[in-house]
Amino acid sequence: MYDMKNVKKLGKLGELAPDAMRAFAAFDKAALADGAIPVKYKELIALAVAMTTQCPYCLEIHVGNAKKAGASEKEIAEAAFVAAALRAGAAVTHATHLVE
Repeated sequence: MYDMKNVKKLGKLGELAPDAMRAFAAFDKAALADGAIPVKYKELIALAVAMTTQCPYCLEIHVGNAKKAGASEKEIAEAAFVAAALRAGAAVTHATHLVE
């Protein structure tokens, strides 16, 4: 099911729901723009979130963006382990519901 060619279908979604797509594009652009948090860090955050949501499209897009923003492979690797730690932490804290 995963194929980066599907990203080209975003144009079709935009044709079908133009107001929503324009709003989404503007929101995405604003959220990832340079600000108090530099773009490189925002892209590393996006990568970590994409790892936890397991979105292959987001991973491919944001790893490229992170590298373009100057992220090193070492920074990307550390972001991966931050994501893994948070995901593991969620499992452990959810386990508190299972014990008395």
